[in-house]
Amino acid sequence: MTVKTRFAPSPTGYLHIGGVRTALFSWLYARHHGGRFVLRIEDTDRERSTEESIEAILTGMAWVGLDWDEGPVRQTERFARYAEVAESMLRAGTAYRCYCSREELDAMRAAQVARGENPRYDGRCRERRAPVPGVSPVLRLRSPGTGSVVVRDLVHGDVPFDNAGLDDLILVRSDGVPTFHFGVVVDDADMGITHVIRGDDHLTNTPRQIHILQALGMPVPVYAHLPMILGPDGARLSKRHGAVNVLEYREQGYLPEALLNYLVRLGWAHGDQELFTREEMIRLFDIADVNAAAARFNPEKLAWLNQQYIQRGDREQLAGQFAAHLARRAIAVQGGPPLAAVVDAYRERAVTLDDLAQASRYLFVEPVPLDEKAARQHLKPAIAPALERLRERFAALGGWQRQDLHEAVATVAADCGLGFGKLGQPLRVAITGGTVSPPIDVTLELVGRERTAARLAQALAHIAAYGA
Repeated sequence: MTVKTRFAPSPTGYLHIGGVRTALFSWLYARHHGGRFVLRIEDTDRERSTEESIEAILTGMAWVGLDWDEGPVRQTERFARYAEVAESMLRAGTAYRCYCSREELDAMRAAQVARGENPRYDGRCRERRAPVPGVSPVLRLRSPGTGSVVVRDLVHGDVPFDNAGLDDLILVRSDGVPTFHFGVVVDDADMGITHVIRGDDHLTNTPRQIHILQALGMPVPVYAHLPMILGPDGARLSKRHGAVNVLEYREQGYLPEALLNYLVRLGWAHGDQELFTREEMIRLFDIADVNAAAARFNPEKLAWLNQQYIQRGDREQLAGQFAAHLARRAIAVQGGPPLAAVVDAYRERAVTLDDLAQASRYLFVEPVPLDEKAARQHLKPAIAPALERLRERFAALGGWQRQDLHEAVATVAADCGLGFGKLGQPLRVAITGGTVSPPIDVTLELVGRERTAARLAQALAHIAAYGA
């Protein structure tokens, strides 16, 4: 048997963190077993589904690198198939038309509540044969009223449900649109899905879907219902806990591989290992090792993981990701230093790509703005002669390597009777606009000869105006 899993989001909003975790576990299970992974867009809610949301889902999946073997399949393209299956169920007697009006159903449920019963459809149209004039019927499943159904779940074990508590659910609405349960079952059966991996909020839906599969004489897939993700406060993860849209993490400068590494550990573990390559996740992942208890989202742990990936990552790959981030920030890199060199210079202190962007911004903007406090403290008239001599010394250099630059600063500092730091810090303010940067020789090399000359001239002009 070829393992086949699917991820089936509804395009009624963005791709959220919980959805990415579900997609990841489904993708890993398929990849681990050499199977296939399907992306299906469940867009039958035509009032709430939007093309913008579909695009956000596809963009989010592409960003985290969860590629699919089939799809994206859209349910709205399969209405003819749902109608065909519905008609076959009518002929077989496993489904029936229900002509109950909204008012009739409301009255029925009100009476049940008044009697202390759980409100549920009572099957009053099960044996009705004649249509009701002026009423467009829905299609209901003829559910078994006795016995039980057992959901065999790889995470929760066997979970039994009493059939008497499950009423005849609607399969097709009066406008011909299939319900969630019906579309899911027909799609999974037609696509040959062997393992349904999804959030445990769907666990109570599963016995109904098993009833539909049994009515159709189709095989029941293996189920695995993943524990929900809670916020740090123990409440269900929501917008108030911060970024839950996966693309918000991209905007904040998180790396997709760090995000996946973090999400795979929400409910699954391999000993005490914290860092996993994609290949290791595929090789080691087993749905049987998923914990049934809810997992808590820890933003600090995600930030730590992201920092590890920035510090340890391949410099050329990080440079490409950094370039994309700078583009999203509308920071032009043309004329600036090689991005791989920038990554090397700044990665030790950066938690996110946005930290890299903010810290190195002076490398890409012209003219660089001077921090007023730093300028008042370090760009004083007394330092102007040393900065002028530095400008002349830099102009005379044959190359622009950090060793030569370090020697030039040290020589001018000694000639002017200054300690290296006493000249280095005013120089740093002059060429970066602030007081924090990598070592001054590294900083000078990154800024480049022409920009260094222009910024020294700007600083000297500032000192002249300040001293006037």
